[in-house]
Amino acid sequence: MAKEWEGKSRGSVFGYKIFIFLIKKLGIRSAYFLLYFVAFYFCFFSFKSTRATYYYFRKRRHCSRWMSAMIVYKNYLVFGQTILDKLAISSGLRNRFTYEFDGGEKIKDLMKNKKGGIMISAHVGNFEIADFFFGEVDINSQIYLVTTDAERAEIKSYLERVTAKSRIKFIIVKEGLDHIFEIKSALDQGDLVCFTGDRYFEEQKQMTGLLLGKEAKFPAGPFMLGSRLQVPVLFVYVMKETSTHYHLYARTAEVKRGDAQGLLQEYTQSVSWILDKYPLQWFNYFDFWNAKANT
Repeated sequence: MAKEWEGKSRGSVFGYKIFIFLIKKLGIRSAYFLLYFVAFYFCFFSFKSTRATYYYFRKRRHCSRWMSAMIVYKNYLVFGQTILDKLAISSGLRNRFTYEFDGGEKIKDLMKNKKGGIMISAHVGNFEIADFFFGEVDINSQIYLVTTDAERAEIKSYLERVTAKSRIKFIIVKEGLDHIFEIKSALDQGDLVCFTGDRYFEEQKQMTGLLLGKEAKFPAGPFMLGSRLQVPVLFVYVMKETSTHYHLYARTAEVKRGDAQGLLQEYTQSVSWILDKYPLQWFNYFDFWNAKANT
């Protein structure tokens, strides 16, 4: 089992074509129906992610063996639904979904007032549709998402052709320091920069924190920058509640200057809180807690 995230998601252009065809011609529920079979496939033929997810439910959420095995299937199902929801929303079906803000005014204020700010999210829920929450907001700021851009090129190219272009721009993490200067420039212009704080690569600088009762590794960058730069820091999550309803949560972090470890601790407490509310929506499909080394 990989100890760190490998940077790529599974899937094929053909698979995306099928789902987009179903969404556009027969509706989102027909695509959901096909997911019942796809999720079953992943349970048995995506061993690394299945094992990692089983560990999460069995050891971190303390479910029984039987319940953990059953919930792994449901986790894949919900994850697939979030992907289809993003496709549907970006394909012109935004009005079929409803959106609820909880602390959203904190983000709106930053966007309108050009204060600049850092948002730290996690691989929970469906943060990638956050852009659509602000479709009707008169904003002055740009949102940047810091990413590795490791998705398969053919999938990315296809989706760019058939779905609406997001207003979110990307800052690509590189081996050098170019992305650091891009982040600093965006913040200086009063824009918002979003990180995911729960995936790392071995070559990245890392920090250790306690999440759900066990230590794990986290990328140091978001927490070092958040504690050193004098801009507001928000923890932001977009969670699926029903087949067509999403709930955005934004919480302000209490940041002490230079205290990256303290910011990480706040973050892990925040992620634990959101996972207690939505335990099924943990979508980190690698050995996050390095469980294999301890077995």
